[in-house]
Amino acid sequence: MYIGKVSDVTDELYSALQRLIPQLTTNKAAPGWDELTALVNSESSSLLIARYPDENSSIAGILTLAIYRVPTGLRSIVEDVVVDERMRGQGIGEALMFHAINLAREAGASGVTLTSNPRREAANHLYQAIGFKRRETNAYYLDLK
Repeated sequence: MYIGKVSDVTDELYSALQRLIPQLTTNKAAPGWDELTALVNSESSSLLIARYPDENSSIAGILTLAIYRVPTGLRSIVEDVVVDERMRGQGIGEALMFHAINLAREAGASGVTLTSNPRREAANHLYQAIGFKRRETNAYYLDLK
């Protein structure tokens, strides 16, 4: 399996996100070319891809890791984790998560945060199995559109 940080936007990457994002959510559209380019070029975000079974295979999953500074330290958050539904159960999500955790640790982040829809039972089980603890907190969202 290959896990790596995206450094260039390609037709393959664009097509993979058009296929994968609808498997993650129906509430948000997959990014357009310009939005994907902005993500890949962002200094605070890293788009990781997984290829399975090896580096010559097609993109099987993605994960975004954001690392940012706040007054209380360096933080990190994992967002938009999705593995192609045809490839699930192969350890791809776990490999993506461990790669992101290691990147956050190497950057000096104090921890990694993520949120997950309760209906994504397998994903929630994975997060808990690798050591994430469910937090009792109030999550808020303000729609700006």
